Amino acid sequence: MNQLPPEGELSSVDKLDHSVYKTLLESTKAIPWKIDWKTLQFAYIGPQIEALLGWTPESWVSVDDWATRMHPEDRDWVVNFCVSQSRQGSDHEADYRALTRDGDYVWIRDVVHVVRDAEGDVEALVGFMFDISERKANEEQLVRLQRELEAYSYQDGLTGVANRRRLDDYLTQAWEETRRNTQPLSLIMIDIDHFKEYNDHYGHLAGDEALKRIAYALSCVATRPRDGFARFGGEEFMWVLPETPGPAALQLAERCRREIFKLQLPHAASPLGCLTISQGVATRIPAHDDSLASLLDQVDVQLYLAKRAGRNRCSASD
Repeated sequence: MNQLPPEGELSSVDKLDHSVYKTLLESTKAIPWKIDWKTLQFAYIGPQIEALLGWTPESWVSVDDWATRMHPEDRDWVVNFCVSQSRQGSDHEADYRALTRDGDYVWIRDVVHVVRDAEGDVEALVGFMFDISERKANEEQLVRLQRELEAYSYQDGLTGVANRRRLDDYLTQAWEETRRNTQPLSLIMIDIDHFKEYNDHYGHLAGDEALKRIAYALSCVATRPRDGFARFGGEEFMWVLPETPGPAALQLAERCRREIFKLQLPHAASPLGCLTISQGVATRIPAHDDSLASLLDQVDVQLYLAKRAGRNRCSASD
């Protein structure tokens, strides 16, 4: 084992001296190997394997050594895939985590070539193992960055809550799910009272700080994972409440109003001397011919009625 095949078997390189061929194989970072198909024994594996994984070439006796030195999460699918491809006589490759002698794991890409005999039957497998740990680390970093960018694309840059883009997606999803399940969908539209006057009096930096504090307070009112809160735009926010009847939505809106009033953010231009919110509440069990736009119109009307009635209040449709 762990010796190159006799020169007679190296028909593809018969112009090269056997020792030169061996030197070439063992000087590359790729790790060459050969397995006899009938015995499933290693006929050869390059000495580079010890530098990479810590296992000596002599310890690679059979495919069992290859399989057991593989991450448990990768083992079944890699072994099944490679065996099935080899039986079919198909060249193939597989990425997996190989166990080092120290107990760590290294990402390996195994490129396998199927060698046939004169009758066309599988005679041996030859291939190369490549260390792709750095490539995998870069790929994982790229995936993390993509996820972070996606999260940022759904986040309001000022307040940190979900933005209008995320809200639109969630509204569509919630509408379809509640219509499919014949469940009520409630919306709460929230507007900060006299906010233009607040900005005019205290300045836009103070206005931004107020928006952040109000957004955070509102986002903490509901705790169900399926409820969605987002900045609708400007000084407007919205709660999307799937499977929530009107009375429960109205109770949540009232809690929102109280939480903002308790902040007691000074506002000289407000009749109450502090920032307050007005809210519209609308609920619908979506029918087949119903539309999300009509529900949005309904909640917008209720917000208008709350503001017309004196602000710092909630208005809900029947």
